[in-house]
Amino acid sequence: MGTHAPADVLDAPAPGVDDGHARRDLLRLATAGSVDDGKSTLIGRLLYDTKSVLADQLSAVERATAARGGDGGAVDLALLTDGLRAEREQGITIDVAYRYFSTARRAFVLADTPGHVQYTRNMVTGASTAELAIVLVDARKGVLEQTRRHAALTALLGVPHVVLAVNKMDLVGFDAATFRSIAREFADHARVLGLPEVHAVPLSALEGDNVVERSARTPWYDGPTLLELLEAVPVARDASTEPLRLPVQYVIRPRTPEHPDYRGYAGKVASGVVRVGDAVRVLPSGRTSRVVGIDTFDGPLAAAEAPRSVTVRLADDVDVARGDVLVPADEAVPTGQDLVGTVCWLTERRSVPGARVLVRIGTRTVRGLLREVDARLDVDTLTVEQWDPVDTVRTIDATDTSSEAAPRSLGLNAIGRVRLRLAEPVVLDDYATHRRTGGFLLVDPTDGSTLAAGMVGPTLLDRLAPVRPDERDDDWLAGAGI
Repeated sequence: MGTHAPADVLDAPAPGVDDGHARRDLLRLATAGSVDDGKSTLIGRLLYDTKSVLADQLSAVERATAARGGDGGAVDLALLTDGLRAEREQGITIDVAYRYFSTARRAFVLADTPGHVQYTRNMVTGASTAELAIVLVDARKGVLEQTRRHAALTALLGVPHVVLAVNKMDLVGFDAATFRSIAREFADHARVLGLPEVHAVPLSALEGDNVVERSARTPWYDGPTLLELLEAVPVARDASTEPLRLPVQYVIRPRTPEHPDYRGYAGKVASGVVRVGDAVRVLPSGRTSRVVGIDTFDGPLAAAEAPRSVTVRLADDVDVARGDVLVPADEAVPTGQDLVGTVCWLTERRSVPGARVLVRIGTRTVRGLLREVDARLDVDTLTVEQWDPVDTVRTIDATDTSSEAAPRSLGLNAIGRVRLRLAEPVVLDDYATHRRTGGFLLVDPTDGSTLAAGMVGPTLLDRLAPVRPDERDDDWLAGAGI
């Protein structure tokens, strides 16, 4: 699924950024586009022009540029993000590279995601937490199949803001007609996907035009530069306006002479605010209590908002375990054992109807049964292939990765709708409104490998092909150990 930066790292300020910057708005963004559209160079330009590159990093890149035959003193800025040796040798981005930078107005966590179709699943990794996606297009090539694919994934993942970066304008003589034609074509595609308003920017990442500084070579463009857009776009809603979600990661019971009766529930506030005195409900059990203390390493707090990591103490000795979620006591939060969601399949082993899986949702891991895959999205044509229910007891060879092997299953990079039956009830927040708690993973119970990343509830796929009512008899589930 690609390399994830740990959650606590993503919440920390960038190295070298002072506390003043750490208190400023944080924007998470991801880049996407076809191979050789210039994503890594664009990110390198942003880092370089905002003076976010340390001296030793720049020296290393200068040496790497010289080793690759660079001349004229120009630095290959793409090497600031193409960190893997395989990427440098091939000149493509394979994994997700996270970078951090800051300006006087905002701090940024940036994910450089792969452009090659073989690594489309890694784009899902990088964009899953992004609030803005930069989709790059080579001005010479226009909107390509992979561009449309990444736009569809952006819509699927619910990224709220999109910037179309028409790169390499220097290679088309900064022609206004070329830029406008590409912007219109992408805007038409975005409307079909239901993407929010798209901001198009003509730029040259290699030479720096309209990236940080406004270019004199585009007098016909009076919009903001890329960095101006990144600094001005609205970030996520104020945490205090969102419903509380606090997944419990660990139950703290020291049982020492100093703390004989201490019982705390440690976790990271996924959304909203928890305050001393709040009435909360523990899900999925439904038990209620009241918050009597919020503890941190730095001392007690009266309130804590996302994404703060805290230990919460409750007034009652209710049964709370890892995987439970604290929510407002008066909010109706859906829970259940039947999960319908959209997944991106992340392995060459095909999906197998009737297979036993582990489902990780929030901090909870439960056993589950993959009842069926009833639809598959073609991201190129934006059409959905829907399948009738099948006999999930039948055997499908999951090791056969040929295109003819299992036409009604999901293979590597495929996107489809799945139905799962879980052994225990879980919180079923819709991903569209709760991105932090509405996502899940499917894991192979035999070797722990990740099979798929998914989103609970309706998505782009469901808008294109609504869910059909499930009229089947579920008695067979009783014999499946679920």
